[in-house]
This record gives sequence, C-alpha cells and structure tokens, in this order.
Amino acid sequence: MEQKQQAAKKTPVLDRMLDFIERAGNKLPHPVTLFVIFAAVVVVASALMSAAGTSVVLEQVDKATQTVTENHVVARSLLDADGIRFMFEKAVTNFTGFAPVGVVLVAMLGIATADGTGLLSASLRKLLANTPSRVVTAMVVFIGVMSNVASDSGYVVVVPLGAMIFLGLKRHPMAGIAAAFFGVAGGFSANLLLGSIDPLLGSFSTMGARILDAGYYVSPVANYYFMFGSTFFITIIGTIITEKVAEPRLGKYTGDETASMDPLTPAENRGLRWALIALILSTVAVLLLVLPENALLRNQENGQILGDSPFMTSIVIIVTLLFFFPGLCYGIGAGTIRDDKQLVNIISDIMGTMGGYLVLTFVASQFVAYFQYSNIGLILAVKGAELLRATHATGLTLMVIFVFVAAFINLFIGSAVTKWSVMAPVFVPMFMMLGLSPEATQLAYRIGDSATNIISPLEPFFAIVLTIAAKYDKKMGIGTMVSIMLPYSITLLILWTLFMIAWVLLGLPIGPGVVTFLS
Repeated sequence: MEQKQQAAKKTPVLDRMLDFIERAGNKLPHPVTLFVIFAAVVVVASALMSAAGTSVVLEQVDKATQTVTENHVVARSLLDADGIRFMFEKAVTNFTGFAPVGVVLVAMLGIATADGTGLLSASLRKLLANTPSRVVTAMVVFIGVMSNVASDSGYVVVVPLGAMIFLGLKRHPMAGIAAAFFGVAGGFSANLLLGSIDPLLGSFSTMGARILDAGYYVSPVANYYFMFGSTFFITIIGTIITEKVAEPRLGKYTGDETASMDPLTPAENRGLRWALIALILSTVAVLLLVLPENALLRNQENGQILGDSPFMTSIVIIVTLLFFFPGLCYGIGAGTIRDDKQLVNIISDIMGTMGGYLVLTFVASQFVAYFQYSNIGLILAVKGAELLRATHATGLTLMVIFVFVAAFINLFIGSAVTKWSVMAPVFVPMFMMLGLSPEATQLAYRIGDSATNIISPLEPFFAIVLTIAAKYDKKMGIGTMVSIMLPYSITLLILWTLFMIAWVLLGLPIGPGVVTFLS
C-alpha cells in the first residue's frame, strides 16, 4: 500500500488525469455502438423539442439578390410520419453522400498502390536516412498543416505516414499518428499557401457582412498574414507536445508492426528513380491542366484555380493519381509487381482492411443526417449567439469569447464550412454592430474550430484516424485517442488564442489591408 501511495505521488497530475480520461473513455461502447446511441438520442430529442415548439429566427442572405430574409427554424421530429419516412428512404443516400466515405476510399486506391508495391516503405527509408532525427517530429507536424491545401486528403495520406516514419525510427507509431493528426486537423486553418477553405469561408463571411453593408467583401486572403505566421507557431506547439507529453506517456512500442530500415537494394533504388520520373510527369500533367489561361481545371467563368473550380473539386482524384502512377512505376522498376493481376490483388488486399471503417461511417452518416434534418444544430448555433450577445463583450474580449464558443460548437458539428455557413449570418453582422470586423470574426472562428477537431468523435474523419491507429494498437478506443490528443487540443486552444491576442495588440494586420476593429 505504501509503495502504491509513493508511486501515485510520483505520477504527474496530468498523467493521472489523462489515465482517468482514457479509462473512462474506453469503457464507452464501441464507436459504432456509440454512434447508434447518439443517433437514438437525436431522434428522441428531436421529438421532444418539436413537441415543445422549440424554434429560432435565422437571418439568411440570398446569394443572387443579396436580400435578407428571416426564417423561422423549428425543431423537426424524426418520430412523426415525415421523419420516419426520411430515416428509411434516405438511409442509403445518407451513407453514399457522406463526404469522408468517398474521400477515403478513392484516396486509398492510390495509397494502396504506393504501399503495396513498396514505394512508401522505400521512400521513407530514403527520407529517414537523410533527415536528422531531431527534426522529424517537426517535419511530420508541418507536413500535416500544409496538407490542407489538398482539402481533407491529409487524413488518409499524412496520418498513416506519420505512424510509419516514427516506427521506422524505433519510436512509438501512435506518437507519429498524434503528431500528424494534430497537424492535419488542429492546423486545418493555417498554411503558407491559400487553402481550399479560404475562399469558402470568405464567401459566407461576405454574405453575413452584407446583411449590414451591401458592398462589403471578405477576400480569400482576409486572414492570410495571421495564418502564415500560425503555421510555424502550430508546428512548434505540436513538436513540443509530441516529444514532451504524448511520446513519454506512450512509452515503448511493443506491438507487432515493424518497419524495415535496411539499406535500399539496387532494385529498390531503380524503382525510386522510376517513381520519381512518374511523379514529375504526373505533376507536369496536372500543372498543364491548371496553370495556362483557360486551362481545363480552372473555373471557366472567372479563371480562378482556388475556390469553386474543377481543380479544387477534383483534388481527391488528383492526389490518388499522384500516388497511383509513382506506385505503379516503382513496382515495375523494383520488380515487386509482374502483371496487372498481381497489382489488382495488392490493391484489393489493402482495401479489404477498410471493412470496419465502412461499418462505422454507415452509422455515423445516419447520425449526421438525423442531426441536420432535425435542425438541432441550427438551433444550438443561434441560441449560442443569443447567449454571447448577452455578455455585452466588445473588441478583443469578444474575439476571445468567440474562439471558445466556436471550439465548443465544433464538438457537435464537425464540418468547418457547413458550420460557418450557419454561424456567419448570425455572428458576423452581430459583431459588426459591436465594432468587430467580419475578417476578425472569421479569424476567431477558425482558431476555435481547429483546436477541438482532434478530440471530437463527431469530426467526420475521426473514424479514419481510429482505424489507422487500430493497426498499431488493437485495443484502441475513443478514450485512448482522446486522452492522447487532449493535451494538444487544450494547449493549442490556449496558446493560439494568446498568439491572436498578441498579434492584435501589436497592431499587426491579419490580412492584406484588413483591419481588426471597425471605426
């Protein structure tokens, strides 16, 4: 007993707290069962809220005419005739239309080719042989942050690569997953380049601002300076938390997975040369479809590459092909594939491991659809705005409060764009009346939205990260994943908010020609 008491005293408070969260979380049912329960709760709650006449007034802007209308949003019951028909009739399309399903499965076709032929293993061995070990963690986090240029592809590309890189260095693969997941999801809004999310958020901020000012325009680069600086800031945070908190707590990896670090053979080196040639030619082909004026993958109306363009809507298949062709050429050059039948078998074997993910996403897609149909998400967002209005906060204080409001709402509504399409018409004009610019409101939203991505089981891609992690830890559950990622989330939320405060107090512009406070 005395030894246990002494051991407890030596255990840091943070470790004891995270152990408790892990134990409690892992006592929860399987994620599939959990989503069934969530869906059932939404069904019952929708009926109760509908019976109680729960409703809110939502101001919406017509894109074409820029006219403002007030819509009475009421809770819709899933237990009345229409609701029951919806649950039966839409079950299949809820699943097939669920964004993570298509993104993951299509991207996996390319990744499976690169992995099955040996390209990923050989590339990582080549990379690690020429990369100082002290910068590997920062490299994984940074690549994760930068991956949002390609939308959500980072979840299925960077996260498994993080595990493989760490395993190759005899480090715990879960630490690699955590570092990559933090970069991809926690750093989703930051980048050195404009990402796919920038023009989308800006368009909804513009609509919200025009409720009060018909000529107001929020540019896609409205938050660019701040997000550029945040890329390095987030990389530093992720590196420190991984090496000082997550990895020491995980301890030594004792699982069955291994990563070969043997020197490359002549055949493997030949395969890498062929893969590099294939990658260069594939990249050139994509650039020819994007860069010339009137290129096929540009927006044919305004010539833009980012935003609403064929290039951005095709990004998943482009990423897939950029893995597939180098993987194919590597296999031919290295002699790991001899014919098309072997290639198909390699891809099929790896794709066969996605069965558990499909079961999970089927149930998760029903929950998300029920949540949207019932209008519970809309009602929560508007009610949150009313509570925020009651605080009478202004200026920088208002920005800080809104960061935490967005972080909380993000636990229940995963998609950043969907959520902002609901919140922008409510919060942007309200904050304009309190002296805060639409660009600053959008900035605060992006911080809060990103910080809790990594601990929300309702985040659409949380399931794929769990699936990847289960390869290295068969007992991986929601509790374990949340306990690993919670220090990242809390630290990012607090420090990124402080970074925002310092940025504003120093009078630095958050984007080209953008002011934080309206005169």
